[in-house]
Amino acid sequence: MEITASIVKELRAKTNAGMMDCKKALKETNGNIEDAIIYLRKKGLASASKRSGKATKEGVIDSYIHLGSKVGVLIEVNCETDFVARNEVFKRFVRDLMLQIASAMPSYVSPEDVPEKIINKEKDIAREQVVGKPENIIEKIIEGKIKKYYEQVCLLKQPFVKDTDTSIENLLKSKISEMGENIVIKRFVRYQLGEEK
Repeated sequence: MEITASIVKELRAKTNAGMMDCKKALKETNGNIEDAIIYLRKKGLASASKRSGKATKEGVIDSYIHLGSKVGVLIEVNCETDFVARNEVFKRFVRDLMLQIASAMPSYVSPEDVPEKIINKEKDIAREQVVGKPENIIEKIIEGKIKKYYEQVCLLKQPFVKDTDTSIENLLKSKISEMGENIVIKRFVRYQLGEEK
């Protein structure tokens, strides 16, 4: 079957996958759009981790003011192309991130962003809490407490407020897979009325 530009365009509109990926998926599935969507989804999950090295020079800076104008969020989320940056799925993802930040109050994007002195302080606190426990389990307990701390303060490690069974990190991976592009949550600022910094 001949793969026409219009069928490739239709598949791209439905999946947000790259033009060449859509063409290949249609060739593999003899032009069947439904099968091509499944093919792309299977391929996308495997390629999400491969895309993490791709440059992200496009994207959006967006803002959100929570009901009552007491909380505001400013965020930068990057992607590879302006095609994806203008896409409704990407925009919804950015809005979900801002809602997450407004309600769950993370301080950092990822564990790598947490200053070492703060981690050391948290470890010291955890160590004080486990005094008297057997030495062989102290480090495991401290490790568990630090993991819990990351879930509180790091956006990527938090459970998604709209679906607590998934983390923001997994939500991000699913969007990378769905759109066929690397996406990076670059930075955010959360403002709360009357809050002292």
